Parts: sequence; C-alpha cells; structure tokens
Amino acid sequence: MRKLLISSLLAGSLLALPASAQNNASKIDANGHEWWQHAVFYEVYPRSFADSNGDGVGDLNGIASKVPYLQDLGVDAIWLTPCFPSPQVDFGYDVSDYENIDPMYGTLADFDKLQKTASDHNIKIILDLVVNHTSDKHQWFLDSESSKKNPKRDWFIWRDGKGPGKPPNNWTSTFGGSAWKLDPKTNQYYYHYFYAEQPDLNWRNNDVRDAMFDVTRWWYKRGVAGFRLDAVDTLFEDPNLKDNPVLPGKNKFGDPNTDEINNKRFPEVHQALQGLRKVADDYNAVLIGETWTKDINELKAYYGTGARELQMPMDFMFTQVKPLAAAQFRARVAEIDAAGGWPVFVISNHDMVRAATRWGDGKHNAEINKMMAAFYLTLRGTPIMYYGEELGMENTDPTRKEDVKDPIGRTGWPKEKGRDGERTPMQWNSEKNAGFSTSDSTWLPVPPNYKTRNVEAESKDPDSVLSFYKQVLALRHKNQQLLEGSYASVTDDPNVVAYLRPYQDKAVLVVLNMSAIPKKMRLDLTNKGFTATAMTLVTSMKNTPAQVNTKEIALTPYGAYIGEVAKQ
Repeated sequence: MRKLLISSLLAGSLLALPASAQNNASKIDANGHEWWQHAVFYEVYPRSFADSNGDGVGDLNGIASKVPYLQDLGVDAIWLTPCFPSPQVDFGYDVSDYENIDPMYGTLADFDKLQKTASDHNIKIILDLVVNHTSDKHQWFLDSESSKKNPKRDWFIWRDGKGPGKPPNNWTSTFGGSAWKLDPKTNQYYYHYFYAEQPDLNWRNNDVRDAMFDVTRWWYKRGVAGFRLDAVDTLFEDPNLKDNPVLPGKNKFGDPNTDEINNKRFPEVHQALQGLRKVADDYNAVLIGETWTKDINELKAYYGTGARELQMPMDFMFTQVKPLAAAQFRARVAEIDAAGGWPVFVISNHDMVRAATRWGDGKHNAEINKMMAAFYLTLRGTPIMYYGEELGMENTDPTRKEDVKDPIGRTGWPKEKGRDGERTPMQWNSEKNAGFSTSDSTWLPVPPNYKTRNVEAESKDPDSVLSFYKQVLALRHKNQQLLEGSYASVTDDPNVVAYLRPYQDKAVLVVLNMSAIPKKMRLDLTNKGFTATAMTLVTSMKNTPAQVNTKEIALTPYGAYIGEVAKQ
C-alpha cells in the first residue's frame, strides 16, 4: 500500500483568497460552474445593517460603508431585502414602485454608489423582487381599483362576493382574516394572500408577466446580478375560486385552519419562472427562490426540466430540523444532494428565528454556532448567510405588545410575537447602539449582549464565532475539494454527522458532534478510497491537538473538525 500524504489546513494558510474565488467572472469556469455556484451569499436587511445619517434606520450608504468588512469576511454577493419605495406596511414587501429606491434608504444615486463599491470589492448585488403582489399604493393598483373598465382592472384579482358581506370564498390571509377585501366604490372584492395592503397580481394576465419581466431587465441593465424571488408558490390560484378544505382547529390568528390546495403551488408557477429565467439568462443573472416546499419532489420541480427555472431554490426543510438531530440532517442533505440541481443551504433569514436561538441550548451556543458553520459552509452547494449569523446573533423578541413593530406580532400577540426578534440592528462594536447608529433611538432596540458580541470584539478573539466563520469561508474559497468535490456520508452515528468531499485524489473530511456529550469516533474511510491515519485539522475548539488519528477522533460537545486527506 502506498504511503498517504496528509495535507495541512492550518488556519494561517486560509486567509488569502485566490483570484479564482473572486466573483467577477462572467462565464462558466474551467470546471463548468457558473459564478454563483462558488459564491457565498449574504442577506442584508437594510433597515438593520448600518445607519449612515443618524436617523435610527439603516440605509444604502451604511451598507456601502461596510462592503470592505463583507469582502474580508468572504462574501461574494449581497442579497438586499426590498429597498424600493413602499408605505412600509410589511417593511418593504409592499412595493409601490419597482424602479426606484425608498427615500428611507437613499436614492438611485446611492444605489449606484453601492453597486460600484461592491463591484470594486468583487461583490455582486442581488435584489429581493416581490413578484406575487404590489402595494395598494402602486400606480398599477390605483388604476385597477379606479373602475371596472380600467385597462389594468385585470392586473389584479377582482371578484363579486357570494352575497352582502360575504367574500368570494373561504380563503384566508396568511397574516390573519379573510384574503378578500371589499372595495365599496366598485362593490367587488380583491384578493390578497398577505395583508390587505398587498393585493395579489394576476399572473394569468400576459401584460402582468411582461411588466414584471421588464422590471428585472431595468435592474439588470443597472448592474444587478440577480434576484431573490419572494413568495413564488403563491403566484397562481384556482381561477374558479374553489373553497379550501377546512381542517380541525384554528390558527394563531383565530381563523379556521384550511388546506391551501386552491391558492398555492399551482403548476403555472413554473411557466412564470421559466419566463423570468429566460430574461435572467440574457444577463448571466441568478434567480434565488423563496421556495417553501413540503418534500424533495417539490424542490426538484423548482429547478425545472432541463434546469430552466430557478438556479437556486432555497431548501427551508433544512432549517426545520429541531432539535439538532444528526440522522435527520443526514437524510436531508442526502435528498438535496440527489435532487439533480445545485444545492442551496440556508440556516436563518429575516422571517425565521435566528439559528443561534433555534438550535442553541444556552450553555454551548458558541460551539453550536461554530459547528453549524462548519456544516453548511462545507457542503456541496451554495450557502446563503444572514447578517449577524457570523457573530452568533440571537433573537431578541419583544416582551410587550406595545413594543412590537411587525404587524404580524401586533395581530397575533401573544401566540405570535412577530419577526422583530430576528431583525434587530447589526452589532458592530461596544459603543452607542452597537455602532449601528448615532441616533438616540433605533427602529428596533439593540440586543443587550452587544457589549461583548460584536464585530470589533470578535475580530480580536481568535476563538470567536466570527473568527471561525472567517477561517471556514477562506477555506471554502481556496480548497478544490470543497469547491468541486462530491458528497459522501461516512457514518450513521445517531449523534454525529461526518462526510467526505472527494475530488480527484484528495478529500476534505468534516466531522460534527451534534450532541452535548463528548464523542470518540472511529472512522474507516477505506470503502471511500481513503485510508488516513492522521490529519492536521481546522477545529472549532481551543487546545485541540494538531494531529488527529482517524481511528479515534475525540469530539468535545458540539465539536467540529475539518481535515484533508490525500492519496499518493
């Protein structure tokens, strides 16, 4: 047997990013990958990232000022949640003008400045496009509601009621109450899956499709590299408006539970996505989908036949594994890896409880944060980070109804506290308002732990969550096995996830303890073509031996190891 060469992955060798990791390429690389397949995406909630003018609300110039930080972190593309003009009923997801910037965040000139600053740092900009609905203050809807004879009447979904005070059917809004609102002027109801101030567009109307395609072209020409498409599974409804089956019980808003088979996940969604993709391909742009799927077949469908739909449908089933369960994560990753498209991994966003809170146990939170970073940043696919995740930011939920800003929380309190907790300001330093703003007050309160959990403090601590994120992200950008390798699980241990990322004659080995008890793992890699006896590892713990024998890897609670083995 030939002697095996063990390659060092010491942290000090991971910091410089090679030119091949920069995302300014516009063509498929030598290994057949598009730019977005090797990129790391980072979601920014503009209200909460950085305030440049001291009004307590984040803005585009604030984001531009932090671009060097994002480049140093290892980010290749920034996804901005909506910053278009909006009445802010749903914090920007009620768009009143798709081709401008809300004054709260700046101007189009500020956007262009951000675009250029990001480009200068080899970072692309992705916008959040609300495709399902507009604001009721959008000119399209103002025209539509003005008269039954208006040319834009059919741009939205208008119907007669079943009788006085009776809406067309039993559909309910996901934010509570009926999904229909009566317009007394024309005595018809319009449909809104979300708030009443967010009327649904009629995607069965070709003029609507063309108008939305033109919106994407307008931004592509301005330099945007793609879109995250909001709420794609609600684009179409049953044209006959059949009632949804009623299920037992009531939801958190007090409405009857229903099975939403007649107003979600219609097959026509895929035709609309194919149209959006055709436009995107003209500009080498990427489409990311907010795809809440129930099973792997639904996820597969969003890639489209011949990969003609979404390049990056997000798999939120990955976030639903709770508590941390190695067997469930193994099964989830195996399904995604076999789905036939490019995997996309996300563990947090602006609509869900932060990962640090969802999976934290209050004792090992830092270790869990590092372990999960080692997990989703080393899998085959593209990760999408959420701002502050790299610090281990946690939810800070309101404790009183009068403090709630999110309308969902005000409507559903106390069962539903809203989404304020995962949208608090970014924690930059230990100064006033965590360095987010110079204002006397911020739109949401800064979490009380900002004195120690912030970018400045964690940058100085080599054992911090931020330092570990930087280390793993740098490794991800330079290591060919993580860039090109396949995925192969190497254990069925109930508490441990371990896998190889083999490529050519080398492989990266990732070993993750998902339990609060120490583990000693014996890994036999011979059936995968590797027979390593010792490895130099990147680890999530302090005081770890430089050499680890794969015949017995000692894992501390929620410990993570990343190592490389190579044949010679």
